[in-house]
Amino acid sequence: MTDIRPILYLSRLLPDPVMAIVRERFQLVQYPHDTLPAPSVLREGLCQADAAIVTLGDRIDAETIHAATRLKILANYAVGHNNIDLAAARQRGLTVTNTPDVLTDATADLTWALLLATARRVVEGDALIRSGRWTGWSPTQLLGADVSGKTLGIIGMGRIGQAVARRAVGFRMPVRYHTRQPLATSSLSREWEHRSLRDLLGEADVVTIHVPLTPATQHLIGARELAWMRPTAYLINTARGPIIDEWALADALKLGIIAGAGLDVYEREPAIHSAMAQLKQVVLLPHLGSATLHARVQMGLVCLENIHAVLDGRPAPNHVH
Repeated sequence: MTDIRPILYLSRLLPDPVMAIVRERFQLVQYPHDTLPAPSVLREGLCQADAAIVTLGDRIDAETIHAATRLKILANYAVGHNNIDLAAARQRGLTVTNTPDVLTDATADLTWALLLATARRVVEGDALIRSGRWTGWSPTQLLGADVSGKTLGIIGMGRIGQAVARRAVGFRMPVRYHTRQPLATSSLSREWEHRSLRDLLGEADVVTIHVPLTPATQHLIGARELAWMRPTAYLINTARGPIIDEWALADALKLGIIAGAGLDVYEREPAIHSAMAQLKQVVLLPHLGSATLHARVQMGLVCLENIHAVLDGRPAPNHVH
């Protein structure tokens, strides 16, 4: 009996609840692994499939898009889509989708985890306990910075930026935000005030980044912008690594231009600047922004919803235009 299920290419292994649906509804080009495929393997898989779920680590260029003539949809397992040549996809008539909304809370929560861990030196404290060198409480031990009542600066006020801002209420933090254009005041809290980038960086005690990676935002924060920040300020990034010039950040941290940083993303993932791992005032996470079971399952379900729509001849709910 001929298997009439559509052919799906998965570039990475997804959580078990998603894989159960995939196995039931699709033929797989091959069973995925939990590591990035080689570019040649990625291209070969895309060329054999009716639909594909890919991740931010998969670089899909124009040549691959035009070669994958059978492929009808690329469902990107992320909100961002800077890994895909969208112009080539449009030219080829290939639908590209993403997964907005379902990872908003998970990423906002992790932003606050990084913020608090960095300001209160949580990772250093954990390392001290594990080392066996802790001799007991001391009035001068691992002194960090207050968070409550301090000014929070948010660069990018989309879904995640606003979710981060809402969490600031519990810490009595005034919010300053930067977008290229002020947002409609009717959609925002009256407590959130728009600032130019320079003014925001000069006012904020903590700056957190929530813009997409585009040519306009690459190295949005470099040596000049870091110099605008307070020497007591902290920089948090759970958006995309290349938004910050990592070399400039390393220099700013070593020179005390800013007090610390919390990073979940990196300019050349998975590599990081060689100095970062040596700096105690930096908290480093391995791209965990959406890493809750609920969020990652929902991301997979959104990808499948988009795939079913396109294969059924319907518009994709999350079409990236």
